[in-house]
Amino acid sequence: MSQSGLDNAPDEIKLAVDLIYLLESNEVDPETALKALEIVRSDLERKVSKAND
Repeated sequence: MSQSGLDNAPDEIKLAVDLIYLLESNEVDPETALKALEIVRSDLERKVSKAND
């Protein structure tokens, strides 16, 4: 994706690209990254659930 294409991308795509770059540039093991992302997902889902109550 070109930089101009990324500029027009939705925020979630921009964040995903940033996260992928962060993980790859720090040579994070993919299995470790997936486990960490599950923890992050659970935390964020809990926060969204609280906000919707």
